[in-house]
Amino acid sequence: MTKGPGRGSAAEKPPNEGETSVRQMTIVVAGALAVTALACAKKEAPPPAPPQIKVATVLQRDVPVYIDVLGQTRGSTEIEVRARVEGFLDSVDYKEGSFVQKGQLLYTIDRRPLEANAAQARGLEAEAEAQLARANQDVVRYEPLVAKNAISRQDYETAVQLKRAAAAKVEASQAAVKRADIDVSYTRVESPAAGIAGKTEVYPGTLVGRGQSTLLTRISQVDKIHVRLSIPEKDFLEYSRRKEERKAKGLGPLKFELVLSDGSVHPEKGDLVFVDRAVDAQTGTMLVEVAFPNPGGAVRPGQYARVRVAIDEKKAAVLVPQRAVTEMQGVYNVAVVNPDDTIDLRMVQASDRVGTLWVIDQGLKPGDRVVIEGVQKVRSGLKITPVPAVIEDGASPQVAAVPPAPAEAQK
Repeated sequence: MTKGPGRGSAAEKPPNEGETSVRQMTIVVAGALAVTALACAKKEAPPPAPPQIKVATVLQRDVPVYIDVLGQTRGSTEIEVRARVEGFLDSVDYKEGSFVQKGQLLYTIDRRPLEANAAQARGLEAEAEAQLARANQDVVRYEPLVAKNAISRQDYETAVQLKRAAAAKVEASQAAVKRADIDVSYTRVESPAAGIAGKTEVYPGTLVGRGQSTLLTRISQVDKIHVRLSIPEKDFLEYSRRKEERKAKGLGPLKFELVLSDGSVHPEKGDLVFVDRAVDAQTGTMLVEVAFPNPGGAVRPGQYARVRVAIDEKKAAVLVPQRAVTEMQGVYNVAVVNPDDTIDLRMVQASDRVGTLWVIDQGLKPGDRVVIEGVQKVRSGLKITPVPAVIEDGASPQVAAVPPAPAEAQK
């Protein structure tokens, strides 16, 4: 007889799926609460401090308005020294780049062939003079004979014509001798004027003057230095109007300034000495030349320099450093610092460049503070920590006009 299981030996009942899910959910919730409690226990991190940005107050002063054009210097007179006779160069008799006087020996050309030509010309001259003497004797002898009808008049007249021909031959031979002597003198190449002689283009042993007058060197007179430049038509018209206004007021002519490549200003003022007859139709420019006194010959031909002339003056102009201005597609912006130290990107109208500064016609007012470094790092509304700075009054000589901003930017 089989005995069924009793109460005390009954098997444990396994947990069902619902109880397992509840237990897992409880563990997850408890973990989440623990993480939340730990996060709340930690102190929240403070916000980052506003960035430190260099800020300066805009400058305000009177600035001249220039017409400023790039040009190249040249001597008041540029002379090309060329060989006038053919021959081999014997010597170079000057120091390249030195100051030479008028008549100073520069080159010597082998003169022996030309001296031989001169001797030959003198021989032909002597022969012609002998023929003339004989023809003259014939005329003197025939003249009384023709009066006595001892000879025919035709013979007499022939003798007279032969005398004239001999006289002409003597004149031609004398000219040949003179030309030969001149050619010999050309073997000594002398400076035609005082000035600075450039580098030599030929050296001893070179055959010069074969078929053409060989260039030997150049001489520049630099007691006055000239600058030849092409000025835009509108600037030339503005200059002409200002000149006439000054003339009507009894004022002196507008003086030009020469700004060298290192930024220094030539101490002497210049005057306009040449204006071309017409505007270049291809470039829209007028060719002009300005002369400056050049004591000591400090400025040499061939240098690039800027020539400027002040035609007006802006009173109480507002200026900011060039690095404080950003430009894109003709639109200029400046980062202005508000009283609460927030950034305001403001559109401005820049007109002229004075050294390292921009002249701002619109968009800024005296007393405004602007960002002068790190403009690319700021944006409108950004809170900053201003670092006070001073704008250097870099009134260097370079001044250039800037095209006006597009109409959209001026609105």
